[in-house]
Amino acid sequence: MNRRALARRDFLKFGAGAVGGAALGGVLGAGKALLASPLARPAPGLLPKMGARAAGPARVSLVKGKNRYDMILQSLKLIEDDILSSIGQKRILIKPNIVLPHCAACVTHVDAVRAVLDFLAPHVKDPILIGESANQDTMGGFLYNGYGELEKNYRVKLVDLNRDTCRTRYVLGLDNKPTPVRIIDTFFDPNLYIISVARMKTHNYVFVTLSIKNVILAAPLNDAKGNDKGLMHLARPAKNDILHYNMFHIAQEIFPDLAVIDGFVGIEGNGPAWGVPIGSKVALASLDAVAADITGTRVMGFDPRQINYLNAMAEGGLGQGDYDKIELLGTPLEQCVTKYKPNERMAELYKL
Repeated sequence: MNRRALARRDFLKFGAGAVGGAALGGVLGAGKALLASPLARPAPGLLPKMGARAAGPARVSLVKGKNRYDMILQSLKLIEDDILSSIGQKRILIKPNIVLPHCAACVTHVDAVRAVLDFLAPHVKDPILIGESANQDTMGGFLYNGYGELEKNYRVKLVDLNRDTCRTRYVLGLDNKPTPVRIIDTFFDPNLYIISVARMKTHNYVFVTLSIKNVILAAPLNDAKGNDKGLMHLARPAKNDILHYNMFHIAQEIFPDLAVIDGFVGIEGNGPAWGVPIGSKVALASLDAVAADITGTRVMGFDPRQINYLNAMAEGGLGQGDYDKIELLGTPLEQCVTKYKPNERMAELYKL
């Protein structure tokens, strides 16, 4: 579900945030830019009011198996026609999760991305970007986790999105004070098709991190001036943590077009980076990232209704949250559930 096509004006700003420039500069090499023309923006008034739109029925593929690559490829093939018609003429950005460069268990496994590339190969002829804006060394994380081989074997370019230009948006900080956050320009590009390829993990602020958080928390810039990702959640963790609202807020403009969740080996306990691997052996894919993440949460044995950002996004029309309107394809849900241990902070807050 492409919400960026609907959300191209600056209603996210509480104040006079600066709107950044046109194209991504520098990440493809000296003098090269991702786009040759300025980012398009619709005329004022084209954006529906919040609550005026409702998400339609969603299809989520759910596959249980014994091989990560095969499972993810199968999950994509189950909705192949839907995916290909949604891509159109857009260029593709695959967004893996490289949370810590040397923590192989908590990053998106390279075979998950390889499965996506092989699915796309017969249909997409333009070069594909694989981009991340890690908390630490993005390119080092790519190389340590085997992504360098992808550049040798596919028409792809590994991109450190922290080298991009940015524009300002405002989120809520301490004491609900509007706080400026620098957001990477690439994520605003209406001609880019964003595929979120995320590992299934627990989280210490918002309970679970799946396809949506993988994209939204990548959007704030991390460079020599500072890491703006931390500005999204300045307070101590809480059930109503401000990160839930700030993610919902940024999601009005920045959202995955295709969700791919790798739960072959996920992270339980003190995720996203300090937990324990758990072999749930599932893969999910959907054009509706809300429906995918809600289904993924159920696969982990948690109740999505307890997770504020998923509820807000469903109620706000960003995706389907009604179980009865989510069509599951592939393996029955009851055969895929593996009970994850929550992050200990969340266990305390939610009394689990």
